[in-house]
Amino acid sequence: MTERPTLFGAELRRLRTAAGLSLTRMATLAHYSKGHLSKIETGGKRPTPDFARRCDAILAAGGKLASLVPAQSSEEPLPEANGDGEVWLMSLDSGGKSWFRPMDRRQVLAAGAASMLAFGMGGGHAIAEDGTISTFRTMFDQFRQLGQTASPSVVLPALIAQTHTLRELAARAKPAVSAELLVLGARYAEFAGWMAQESGDNAAALWWTDRAVELADAGQDRSLAAYALVRRALVTLYREDALATIDLAQQAQRIATSARIRGLAAQREAQGHALAGAYDACMRSLDRARDLLSAAQPESGPVLGTANLTDPVAMVSGWCLHDLGRPRDATVILDREVERVPLDALRSQARYGVRRALAHATAGDIDHACKLLEQVLGMVDTVSSATITTDLRRVARVLARFHTASSVRELQPRLVATLHNQTA
Repeated sequence: MTERPTLFGAELRRLRTAAGLSLTRMATLAHYSKGHLSKIETGGKRPTPDFARRCDAILAAGGKLASLVPAQSSEEPLPEANGDGEVWLMSLDSGGKSWFRPMDRRQVLAAGAASMLAFGMGGGHAIAEDGTISTFRTMFDQFRQLGQTASPSVVLPALIAQTHTLRELAARAKPAVSAELLVLGARYAEFAGWMAQESGDNAAALWWTDRAVELADAGQDRSLAAYALVRRALVTLYREDALATIDLAQQAQRIATSARIRGLAAQREAQGHALAGAYDACMRSLDRARDLLSAAQPESGPVLGTANLTDPVAMVSGWCLHDLGRPRDATVILDREVERVPLDALRSQARYGVRRALAHATAGDIDHACKLLEQVLGMVDTVSSATITTDLRRVARVLARFHTASSVRELQPRLVATLHNQTA
């Protein structure tokens, strides 16, 4: 064992004894076995960040225990975009599989792809200005709705095609119309990035986010540069890299020009602080997010960030409270907020439904957690999400500690099947 787990175990035992809690009582409060807790205190077992934050909350240690087992900080840098990608290649086959790859023009010519079927845009401005932009806006809203009810593999090819079309139309349009087309194309590209992350491809997600910033800049819209940092922070959040998440979110708040994007960045910062076990900093960020989002002016174009939550800050607060080791407090908020998610927003229902089940399982409500999870597994199968699967695995690990419970035994085959489907 390394020195750090031993230090954690000694400090845990000291604080537990000072609080007058027996090993049995502490194990009951933490919903771990007495043997597991004993091994951690003696340095025979390595604590997880989740466990450390849970003990920190129970013992009111003010972040001291959490700091001894920090959330993972990945040494691997975020994937960066390939600036040489000038030609977009997409393949759609009859078996339902597809792929997309940006390539340098010389690579395409060397591969002989230039002889493949091509679709020209034609001459002139190529659009009827009044109707075309509104049609593409309407289509974007429809794609966002589709993204709530279908797998990313269904949505991504169409998003890629529409982004390419808008970019090409902008190159042929009059300057004022061109700017509108470029900004709208940027929203398509940003959404493609989110769908790429949902499919489990973080490199593609960041590539599309960078393309969105480029398109928006060309259309004289600087807002996406800040929002791109919020999106990158989502990648680091799911990698459980608390420090990178906080840093990216703080950068976004410094350069954002709109109250909405600063508010979204403050929410992400709060999630980073929760991963780090910093309760006070997390609550301050949530308060700042609520103030900023309440003051935000309605956006003229497609809304950045989620549009399916009645109170996004409340939902994120429940999310953070779980990560801070306060699952009972989290369940109170998540129970209320998940019920307010629109029934047709399956992706949001699945995401926050799984997080709700995780909070209940961590709080020891095993039968109820299994019931909640059973309600959303079909949605998880439908929308196919790498990020939701991350939380689903966490629920599975918690339930595994209660494998003798009848509700867990009954749910296990269904849960295993869903996890298999998500990784197949």
